[in-house]
Amino acid sequence: METVDNSFKYVMMDTSNIYLGARFSYGELLEEDMVPFKLRVVISHYLLKETDPETTLESQLYYLEQGNLLYETLKQLRVKVKVNLLTEKKKLLGGSTMQYREKTMTLEELTGTNLARKKAQGLIIREMIVSRLGLTAFSV
Repeated sequence: METVDNSFKYVMMDTSNIYLGARFSYGELLEEDMVPFKLRVVISHYLLKETDPETTLESQLYYLEQGNLLYETLKQLRVKVKVNLLTEKKKLLGGSTMQYREKTMTLEELTGTNLARKKAQGLIIREMIVSRLGLTAFSV
């Protein structure tokens, strides 16, 4: 029996956003029934022109740079990224420990952080948040 790790492979929606687990690949998102049709069209017509279907959201966002079609498409969709960062927490009686803290970053913040700093901060990408308003305003 084969076990499958589906942690961080989910699609959730509320009135203003669509939340996509970062472990999804673009190919898996195209096959997922919960992903809105228009988002699947954007993925197939715009995002897959710049990347491979096997690429996960996590790796794509981690290495994303400003100025290419992929970045501009995600910016038009008003994408935000939920990440975990390794931070130092001070103890009450002195000393400190390292803990992961959750933070929601804009695309500009994420791409403005260089790769060395991402590694130093222990940055882990958990979720891509797509604005429903951005998706509605996006013309295919």
